[in-house]
Amino acid sequence: MKQEDIVMSLLEKNNGYLTAKAAGEHGVSATTLKRMTERGLIERAVRGLYISIDLIPDPFFIAQYRCPQGVFSHETALYFNDLSDRTPFQLMMTIPSGWNTRLLADDDVMIFYNKAKYAKLGAAEAVTPYGRSVTIYDAERTLCDCLRNVDKLDKDLVLTALKRYMKDPAGDKAKLLEFAATFKIRDTVMRYMEVLS
Repeated sequence: MKQEDIVMSLLEKNNGYLTAKAAGEHGVSATTLKRMTERGLIERAVRGLYISIDLIPDPFFIAQYRCPQGVFSHETALYFNDLSDRTPFQLMMTIPSGWNTRLLADDDVMIFYNKAKYAKLGAAEAVTPYGRSVTIYDAERTLCDCLRNVDKLDKDLVLTALKRYMKDPAGDKAKLLEFAATFKIRDTVMRYMEVLS
């Protein structure tokens, strides 16, 4: 089988996405990927990631590919948790302190830092509007993050999300307070809960 045929087969198998690493594991050279891109047979989404030419790129999946240790947070996670109807115009991710990412130079992504021991606290899987799986923070962790950084966010969006959460019978208020205690904002969260309930 020709290398180009292998690329097309792998793209089909992986819903239109192919990493250079996966291509290499199947005997496809970087030169082949470059030539196919130049001829318009495939598209280079970002360094090391290729997509089918008829695919609409998934900005959430691509950002997570570029920053695998990152978790979608704040306003982006509000959207994924159905606490906001607004599609994020700027993606927000949290990464462990001490990590670096090329996304820091990307104006489309706002990066927040958190202690490494809290990096996976409240992490959950979500499916993007494009059908790809990404890592986000759950509603309770997201609300705590938003209240801790409310000065950097859209305050109205955060308050609307809190109101929506408080009205939702599925919201785990005990978990919200537990996370709030972990991040030393329990009193703040309690005040909001009293006002909004």
